[in-house]
Order: sequence, then structure tokens, then C-alpha cells
Amino acid sequence: MLTLEWIWLLLLLPLPLIFRKQQQQVEITGHLHLPGVGDNASQQVKHQPHSRKAYWLVWVLLVIAVARPLWVGDPIELPSKGRDLMMAVDLSGSMQIEDMVLNGKAVDRFTMIQHVVSDFIERRKGDKLGLILFADHAYLQAPLTQDRRSVSQFLQEAQIGLVGKQTAIGEAIALGVKRFDMVEESNRILVLLTDGSNNSGSISPEQAAAIAAKRGVKIYSIGVGADVMERRSIFGTERVNPSMDLDEAQLTSLAKTTGGQYFRARNSEELELIYQEIDKLEPISRDQLSYRPQVELFYLPLCVALIISILIALAQLPFFSRPLQRLTARRGNS
Repeated sequence: MLTLEWIWLLLLLPLPLIFRKQQQQVEITGHLHLPGVGDNASQQVKHQPHSRKAYWLVWVLLVIAVARPLWVGDPIELPSKGRDLMMAVDLSGSMQIEDMVLNGKAVDRFTMIQHVVSDFIERRKGDKLGLILFADHAYLQAPLTQDRRSVSQFLQEAQIGLVGKQTAIGEAIALGVKRFDMVEESNRILVLLTDGSNNSGSISPEQAAAIAAKRGVKIYSIGVGADVMERRSIFGTERVNPSMDLDEAQLTSLAKTTGGQYFRARNSEELELIYQEIDKLEPISRDQLSYRPQVELFYLPLCVALIISILIALAQLPFFSRPLQRLTARRGNS
């Protein structure tokens, strides 16, 4: 249905009437014959009023536009069951190592995470998602929300090194636990994606995991990085382990402490399988919520008002006004 968001602004409609008396005085003065001024000049001083209906129509349209006309759709019910997933994504410098393959092309670890996680987010209908980015320190990028599009956009806009070069795993866990404290009923799942070990931050991962266990937050840790990578050097091509800095023992311990699981993601296929395991987690019941889609329509009366204003302005020009006056005079004589 059609509605006005700020309907009280319609009280502005009679505002021009306040100035009506002053306008009438100006019109009377405009018709006076000034001494010492010829008839032609006097005619120029005379006020030639335009159609008041057109002015009033422009004013009404402007007030309606300011009042925010909306088209409100039918109520849409949101899923009553879902999960609460807070994703903590590593943005340290090592995430730019190109040891992943995506669509047959070598890409860095973060690009692969962006690709796979975006698909994961898209399938999270009914779930609440949050996003934490961490490197030297951890930062909340998106609180728990059902707005999947915004969370995905925040992830796509993130860049390696945006919040530093090191890895503050403990701070990422602690920040996730803090955000879950604001939710009463939740299955409290923290998905931690990293390719290194904790070397920054004000709290250790073990301390943060102990707090998470007490608060009922389960950590699903994911170690990202290939086991083997070919690297060219002056001695030719050599095979190296690009994941030497990955502390799998620590990530396993974090997951075990909180009742979660540790996964190893050497490629996009393994990461996809990990998310399928998370899909099996039992959702929780929520209160039935609904929303009504809204479409802004303020531009329609605004455009009509602009068109009428342009026509009024053109009518004041001699090129347009003289033919109109002649046409009006002919109609009067007939």
C-alpha cells in the first residue's frame, strides 16, 4: 500500500497562506501608476501573475516528496530457526601467499577464502552472521545480523594488511566471545580462519579459549594453507612447505577446549567440505519475525514538480509569453 513516512510534514501545506496578505500588497503596488514614468515603463512595473494553481501544485508536490512517500509490500516472514555464526578471518601478511588454486588459476589464500566464504554466506538463510577481521589486533567488521549481503560485501572489501601484518588469534576469540555475550539464546559458534600462529595481541589464545568455554562459545578453527608449493629460485624449481608457520596443535587445542572441531583447508574443496560440516549443526528456535519491503517514491512528485517549475520559468520568457498572451487575447475577444 501507499503511505507517507513523515505524514506530519503535511502540516506545511498551508504555509504559503501566511504570506498571502503580503503578496496581495505587492500585487496592488505593482498596478499603481508611478508619477513621471511613461505608460510603457509603467506597464513593465505591473505585476503579471502566473497561474496560482501551478504554483500551488508545485508546492503540494514538494511537501509530499519531503514527507517520504513509500510503497509498502506485504509482510514477509523470516525463518524462525537458525544459527549464530561469528566468523573471524585472518588478514595478516602471510594470507597473500599464492598457494591456492581457484578455477585453474593460482591465487592467494585470502582470495580463496573470499570466494568460498561468500558462497557459504549466501546459503545462510535464517542464520545470523558476524564478521571479525584480525591481524595486529582484532576488529569487529559486522555484528550478528541476518543481512547476509552486507556481511559478504564487508568481506569482499577487506584487504590484506588492512589491520596490520601479524596474527592476534587470542584477541579475535575474545572479541567473538564478547559479541556473543549480547545474545541471550544462541548456539554461539565462532569460525576461526587463520594460516599462522598467535604472535600479537593483548591476550593469549589459551586464555581466550578458556573464557569461551565458560561462556558456551564453540570454536571451529580452520588452518588455511597448502602443504607443498613449488617456488622458483636461482637453483631452479624447489618444493617448499608454505604452511610452516601454521600452528595446528594450538588450533586443535582451542577447538577441543571449547567443544568444537579443527579442520585443515589445503584447497577450496576442503574448505567447502568444512562448511558442509558446519551446516549439520542443529539450529536454534527464534521468535517469529517478519518485515515489509519498502520502495521509496519521493522522486516521483519531485520530478513532476521540477517539470512544472521549468514550464513556469519558460512561460515568463518573452519568446514564450507573447504567443501565450496573444492566444489568451483571441480567446477573450471571441
